[in-house]
Amino acid sequence: MTRVLRAVQKVSATRAFARLAPYAVPALDRAVHRLTRGRLLLSTLLLPGLVLTSTGARSGRSRRTPLACLPEEGGRSWLVVGSNFGRGMHPAWTYNLLAHPEARISRRGEEITVTARLLTGEERAAAWRAVLDFWPPYAAYQGRVEREIRLFRLERVEHGIRLERA
Repeated sequence: MTRVLRAVQKVSATRAFARLAPYAVPALDRAVHRLTRGRLLLSTLLLPGLVLTSTGARSGRSRRTPLACLPEEGGRSWLVVGSNFGRGMHPAWTYNLLAHPEARISRRGEEITVTARLLTGEERAAAWRAVLDFWPPYAAYQGRVEREIRLFRLERVEHGIRLERA
C-alpha cells in the first residue's frame, strides 16, 4: 500500500473530512465525469467508482450520484456503501434505491442497468467485511454513527429499465 493511499485513508476517517467531503467530492466527481464523457471520476484515482442514476424517492426525478464501489467478481455486481462520510443521516441516494431499486450506473464509459438490493443478516456481514478490507475508514464512519450504515449490492440487469431523464 502506498504512502499516499494510507494518508488519504487517515484523512478520510476524520470528522473534518466528513464535514467537507459531502460537498466537495461529489461536485468534483460530477465535473470530471461530465468532461471525460463518463470515462473517469476524479475519486477513481484512489478507489473504484461509478455514477449512480436513481429515481428520487419523493420527487420521482432522475438523480445522479458519484459513489465509490467495490466491484465483485465477474463484473456483474458492485457493492456501494451508504456511509455519508460518517454523518448521522443516511444519504439521500439510499432512500431512492429503497423506493425504486431499478437504477443505472455509469462505469468506465459504460452505461449499465442494475437492480439494487439492501443487504441484511449474514450476507451483509460478509459484504461489510469485504468493504472494510477494501476501505478501512468505513469502520471509523460506522463508529461515529448510531445508525447501521446501509450496504447495497447493485446487480446487472440484462434487459434495460427506462428511467426518467432530468
